[in-house]
Amino acid sequence: QVQLVESGGGSVQAGGSLRLSCAASGVYRSTYMGWFRQAPGKEREGVAALYTGGGAAYYADSVKGRFTISHDNPKNTLYLQMNRLTAEDSAMYYCAVRPYGRGWPIKPSDFPYWGQGTQVTVSS
Repeated sequence: QVQLVESGGGSVQAGGSLRLSCAASGVYRSTYMGWFRQAPGKEREGVAALYTGGGAAYYADSVKGRFTISHDNPKNTLYLQMNRLTAEDSAMYYCAVRPYGRGWPIKPSDFPYWGQGTQVTVSS
C-alpha cells in the first residue's frame, strides 16, 4: 500500500525559505515523483518532478532557480527546497507518485498516488 506523508509547510515572509518533505512507503525505489500545488480557486499545477532512479529534474518556469527537488534513497523521502518565496507561492503543496512513465509537464491525472498536502503561506 502506497503512503505519502508531507511535512514542512508553514508561514513565512516573502524572501524566506521552506523545505518540504514527503516520506514515501510502499513505492518502488525507482519511480517518478513530483510536487504539485493548488491555490484557492486555481487548478492544481505541477511544480517539480524527478525520477528517483537518477536523471534530470524538471521545474515549472515560475519556480526555476528558486526551488530544488531532491530525493533521499535510503530514507525514500522526497524534498522540495523552496527559496526566495513570494506571495504567489502560497498554496497547498502535494507530493505524488507515478509508477510508470515520466516527462514534463506533469499532470495530476497521471499520478495515482497522493499525499494529504501541506500548506505554505507566504506573507508579503
